[in-house]
Amino acid sequence: MRRTILRSAVGVALAAVLSAAALPSASAASAAGTTGAAAGTADKATVASFDRMAQAVLTQRTAALLDTAPVQHDALRSDARVGLAADLAQTENTVVSSLQARKARLAAVGEAYSAGRTQVSVDRVRISDGRADVEVTETTTLTYEKIRGDEPATTGFQARHDVTFAATSHGRWELTGITDENAGFPEVNQPAPHVSKTVDADPPQGTPAATSWPASPRPKAARSGGYDYTAMAAYAEKYWNHYNPAYREFNGAGGDCTNFISQALKAGGWKNAPGTDSDYHNWWYNSSAESWSWVGADDWSWYALSSKRVSNLANVYQLGVGDILQMDFDRDGSKNHSMIVTYRGMGGMPYVTYHSNNTYRRSVASLVMSYPHAVYYAYRT
Repeated sequence: MRRTILRSAVGVALAAVLSAAALPSASAASAAGTTGAAAGTADKATVASFDRMAQAVLTQRTAALLDTAPVQHDALRSDARVGLAADLAQTENTVVSSLQARKARLAAVGEAYSAGRTQVSVDRVRISDGRADVEVTETTTLTYEKIRGDEPATTGFQARHDVTFAATSHGRWELTGITDENAGFPEVNQPAPHVSKTVDADPPQGTPAATSWPASPRPKAARSGGYDYTAMAAYAEKYWNHYNPAYREFNGAGGDCTNFISQALKAGGWKNAPGTDSDYHNWWYNSSAESWSWVGADDWSWYALSSKRVSNLANVYQLGVGDILQMDFDRDGSKNHSMIVTYRGMGGMPYVTYHSNNTYRRSVASLVMSYPHAVYYAYRT
């Protein structure tokens, strides 16, 4: 998976709250004059301030998607340890505007979020040469508004970020950027990455699926041909954020998304197809190795199509429980991400669960509205 980098800061409304905050001179000023290991620590109060700032930024993004008025973060008004790099406030205004536009596009297809909660935990802090690199984990839950009446209760995800602060000559810390450190792609409260490639070529295998709403229905039974699609979905929803220790994970080796759907498919009845690991006609996993098609998005699609275990669907909204959705972000013919449908509303909206990032019941509509220029592949299993 490609890593997407975004540098941003909180919006003007939040900037107004935080810009007056000053750091006690000892902390940031001393950090600005230190190097190497001597500057490798931060006191608890400063770490807590980093935490609150990161939470404020990410909560501001989540709030842009909600069908409610923004909530003021009063606790941050009295935080006198962190500030905001002024040139990044405008960047975050653009981020928030893009998310509000995404909210409007979602509303046009009948999706909205009535509530949201973003929590941030600091995993690690490194300080050197007047710079603080703060690794955080974001956990966000969004509550679906009951518009059609068949939406699941919530969707949620976990994401990792590197939040960067700089010590200024005035004795304060300033937020200078946020880097997405996930092997997967940005979540619904993050702006879409810039697409640098403009090649509009069809990939060699698979048929791109339409993204128009609504779509003609393609009903699917809960069980068919020895496959249990309910079991596939149950497996994915059990292990979406608590990994099954019986399997290796590949977040540090390109992403865990295809490994995850392979596990779910096996739980629902897919059998190993042994053979050379690099041959896409084979699909298998054992205690010491796995086929490329088990973990690679392109290789998985080649195996699944050549083995006739899947067929192409004409429209992403025809996906049913246990079906697979893949995406090609750059439109270069190489698939970047794999997801499994674990819920489908009575009104026809599929919801996907996946790894990299760990995400539960995200609507297909939110993917399409977040990444309108991506190429989508919908597979009936």
